[in-house]
Amino acid sequence: MARDDTSIRRRTYLKGAGATGTLAITGLAGCTLGGGGDDGGDSGDGGGDSGGDSGGDSGGDSGGDTTPLTIAGTVPETGSFSSLGEDLRRGYELGVARMNDELDRDVELILRDDESDAQTLREQLQAIVSNNDVNMIWGSFSSLLVTAGSAFAENQGLPFLGIAFAYEAPHRNDNYEWTFSPFPKSRDVARSTLGTLELIEEEERPTNVGIWEPNSGWGEEQADYWEDTLSEAGYDVVMREVFELGSSDFSTLISQAQSNEVEVLLSNPSPPGGITAVNQMRDSNWAPKMLKFVRGADPSAWWSALGEDGAYALMCPGWVPGLTGNGNAALREAFFAEYDIEAEYMPANVGGSYNLTQVAQQAVEAAGSVDPTAVRDALRSTEFETVIGSFTFEENGLPTEGELTAPTGQWWEGAQRLAFPDTDSERAIDFQYPIPPWSER
Repeated sequence: MARDDTSIRRRTYLKGAGATGTLAITGLAGCTLGGGGDDGGDSGDGGGDSGGDSGGDSGGDSGGDTTPLTIAGTVPETGSFSSLGEDLRRGYELGVARMNDELDRDVELILRDDESDAQTLREQLQAIVSNNDVNMIWGSFSSLLVTAGSAFAENQGLPFLGIAFAYEAPHRNDNYEWTFSPFPKSRDVARSTLGTLELIEEEERPTNVGIWEPNSGWGEEQADYWEDTLSEAGYDVVMREVFELGSSDFSTLISQAQSNEVEVLLSNPSPPGGITAVNQMRDSNWAPKMLKFVRGADPSAWWSALGEDGAYALMCPGWVPGLTGNGNAALREAFFAEYDIEAEYMPANVGGSYNLTQVAQQAVEAAGSVDPTAVRDALRSTEFETVIGSFTFEENGLPTEGELTAPTGQWWEGAQRLAFPDTDSERAIDFQYPIPPWSER
C-alpha cells in the first residue's frame, strides 16, 4: 500500500497477515490523545468546551478481560477515491494510538488498500479475517465501498462501523444487524442545507434551487430529501435533472441551470465530477449564488485542482475544522504533533475517521469485552460523544434522527472551514455568500 514516508517515521508497525499491502497499526509514538487533555485550552477548536471533555473516553474497559482487540479495514490508497485514502488512514491511526493508550487491552488495526474497488475490498477483508482473529471491521469511503464492507461484516457476524456513507436506504432495506454509521445521513444533509440558507439575511435570501441528481440510489435519495425539505420551507425547486455518474460533460446541465435562473445548486457528484463541473461553469461564465457539492468537494484535492476557482463551495464531509468539544482540541494537537504538515487546518476526513474510532472505543468500554455480540449490543445502547457531536444509534444502525447536525464546511483561502452550525472557534468562518460572478473574482 502506497504511503508517504514522512508520515510513518515515528510509528511502530507490525507485520499483519504476511501479505504485501497490509498495514498493522498498534500505536504512534508521541501521540497525546489521553482522556485528561483539556479541550478548553485550545484557542481555536476548544472555545466552546466545558471542562476537560475528550469525547467520553473514560480510560479502562476490561474489568479483568484483557483480550486483544483486532480490527480489519480498508482505505482507498489507489483508484478513483485515492485522494481521500491518506486522510482516512491518518484518522484511524490517531484513534488507534489513543485506544492503545486508554484501553486495558492491546488494539491492532490491519489496513489494506481496496483500490477504490468493491470486489478488491471484499477480497482484502477476506484475507485479513482468514488470517487473524478479527473482532470488528471499519469501513472505507463512499456508499459503494462502505456497503460492500458492511455486507461482508454482516455475513461474518462482526460489528461494522462506516463513515463517508450518507445513504440511508441500505439501513432500512438490508436488515442490518451488525452495521452502524456514525456519520450524518441524507436527511441530516438536507436539514443542514436549510440551516445554511437561514444564515442569509431574509431580504437577500435566494429562492430558486437546482438539483443535479446522480443516477444512483443515493443520488435519488439525497435529491428527494433536498426537494422535500426546501420545498416545505418555501423554496422553489426550479430544476431537478439526472446525470450519469462519471460524466465529463456538464454543459447541458449548466445551460439548463442558467436558463432556469438557478441561484442555489445542489448535487452529490464524485470528486472528479465535481471538479470537472466547476471548470466547465467557469468556461461557461456561469455560477450560482450558492454551490453545495456533497462528496464532490470533500477531498483536499478539490483545492489543489481548482485553486481559487474552488472557493465558496460547500460540502458535508461529516467533520470540518471549527467544530468544538468531545476531543476536537486533543485531535488537532495530536495530528500536528504526529504529521509533518505545514498547514493551519486538518483535512476534514481525518476528523471523520477519528470520530469512528471514538465510537469503537466507547462501545468496547461499555461492553467490557471484545466479543462481537457484546460490542454490537453496546453500540445499540450507548450514547456516544465524539468530535462530530453526541448521538445514539437506531436499531438499524442509523444515527438517531435529529441528534446529529451535519456540519457544513466551505472552501475558503485553501481550506475547508465550518460555515454551519455556528461555533466560537477561530477556525470557523462566517458563511461567504453570494458567490461573485467569475469576472469579479
